[in-house]
Amino acid sequence: MAYRKNRTKQIKLLSALFLTLLLVLAALLIAQGKLPLGNGGLASNPPANTGTNNPDNSPKPTDDPTPTPTPEPTPTPEVTDPAKLVINVADPPSLVSKTTVSKGTYQKKFKDGGSITWSVIQNDKIVEYTPDYPVAFPSDKAYTELEGVTTFRGNNYRNSASFGTRNIKERKLEIIWEQETGAIAAQNSYWPGSGWTGQPILAHWPENIRKLMNISDEFKNKDLTEVIYPILDGNIYFLDLETGKPTRPKIKLGFTIKGTGMVDPRGYPLFYTGMGLNTNDTAGTSTQFKYRIYNLLDQSEIFSVLTRDGNAFRTWGAMDSSAVLCREADTLILAGENGLIYKIKLNSKFDESQGTISLSPKITKYRYKSSYSGDQGIENSPAFYRNLMYFVDNGGTLQCLDIHKMEPVWIYNVGDDTDSSIVVEETEDGVFIYTANEVDKRCANGKAAKADSNIRKFNALTGELIWQKDYTAYYRYYINGGVMGTPLIGKDDIADRIIVPVCFTGSQLDGKLVALDKKTGEEIWVRDLEHYSWSSPVDIKSEDGKTYGIFCDYGGFMHLFDPMTGEDYDKISLGGNIESSPSVFNDIAVVGSYAKKIFGVRIK
Repeated sequence: MAYRKNRTKQIKLLSALFLTLLLVLAALLIAQGKLPLGNGGLASNPPANTGTNNPDNSPKPTDDPTPTPTPEPTPTPEVTDPAKLVINVADPPSLVSKTTVSKGTYQKKFKDGGSITWSVIQNDKIVEYTPDYPVAFPSDKAYTELEGVTTFRGNNYRNSASFGTRNIKERKLEIIWEQETGAIAAQNSYWPGSGWTGQPILAHWPENIRKLMNISDEFKNKDLTEVIYPILDGNIYFLDLETGKPTRPKIKLGFTIKGTGMVDPRGYPLFYTGMGLNTNDTAGTSTQFKYRIYNLLDQSEIFSVLTRDGNAFRTWGAMDSSAVLCREADTLILAGENGLIYKIKLNSKFDESQGTISLSPKITKYRYKSSYSGDQGIENSPAFYRNLMYFVDNGGTLQCLDIHKMEPVWIYNVGDDTDSSIVVEETEDGVFIYTANEVDKRCANGKAAKADSNIRKFNALTGELIWQKDYTAYYRYYINGGVMGTPLIGKDDIADRIIVPVCFTGSQLDGKLVALDKKTGEEIWVRDLEHYSWSSPVDIKSEDGKTYGIFCDYGGFMHLFDPMTGEDYDKISLGGNIESSPSVFNDIAVVGSYAKKIFGVRIK
């Protein structure tokens, strides 16, 4: 009997527990809306629209429900911290060995038989270098905080000399202003207006910075985009983009400037420029070669680097190369025709509230010798991917340098001097660089009348040659054939191509403009030019999504052309040879010519 009573109690207890679980489950379903209450009890969902005013059971008219908005994907923030961008590149397949030559001097050998020997110099002494802070660049889109075109080809990838937006409808060019310039006689030559590379800097100053600078009252309270333009006549011009009027006095350096300057990408009031020559026969003066930094609060020289450097293997101190600044690392990097790479920790201090700026630079130098050629000097403007720096010297050594560790990663012999700047392209398939040489050393001193100008694409991390396209070009003393302009790297609707000007392909005056497929290097189109072009072509995108191109030539013409076909929409004369490369801000292009003028050109 006891057993049966216990058994009965267990059954009652289990039944109670089961019923309790059912009630809890029902309550949960009701709370979640999966088991709604109808007619006073638990029921399945009733049919819709069964009210007495709708006897035919047709749907009742109702207001459209507010749609649930689709959440926008949160963009991944751009990484700008150098410590997170430094990459330790694996030794490339071409590397054979690395050896120590002497304390602080090293050598790498490669499978093609080439070698490079290098050392790092601080305070005029070779050191066993260990970086004490990280240096690496973000992507091209995060290079500058200041709106505009702040260095040659706009950023560390060297892939854009245009900024802003424009609505191109008429497909016409119109000169809207001109600014007179001058000329200098020097080194047994005549240097009028602006020349190669000669790209103007365009800086859209924030109001708080503009108010601090010595800009004239007329422009102090204007939303100002300032043209800053160092040119062959030895002056640095400061002009209003919209009118071409001077915004403040020009800086009278007094010696020819060939290359492109740089404005600080942090928006600091600092301007950087090298020199092309150190003599002025017109004025009967000479000076030391220097790379200068100007304080744009008052246009004073705040710091300079003597570039006729006793540590260099070459004594020529010109600097045509356009520098870049790693803003997060406060570090300026520049390349000299003396063969040195300068890595300069600026230790800059900008006190906006007091209107002061100061620098306390620490300079580290990279010096090397290549087995390919003893010719030193870098005239192109190096490109950068993270902590990797790419440049070619006068002897034809293409070099990938780890600027963080100050150590070469890989080298390649391109066969001749290269003044065209390398361009970086980062894609889903990898990181690549494009480079093109000129016709110079292979023909000089009567060696040959012509040679191939080589356009090449490389894997940026390994140095592997992806493709090469050759164009035969004639040699001309001092005015070189081949490629002098920097390639236009297509984006958006022209993302499948690069566009390159090649000089002297049929004579010593003509040339070609070619569009090559990025993947194969094969021609998409070729345009024969009556006048050769040293100027770098620029891509500009209209608001309707179509990309247009601008290029300039020896005949003095600026062309607005279709990058899909190479054909002109319009061209205008700027009065003389245009070696300089234009910059574009919104719908205004700026460039100088041998006509001793700077032009503002509306793209309509």
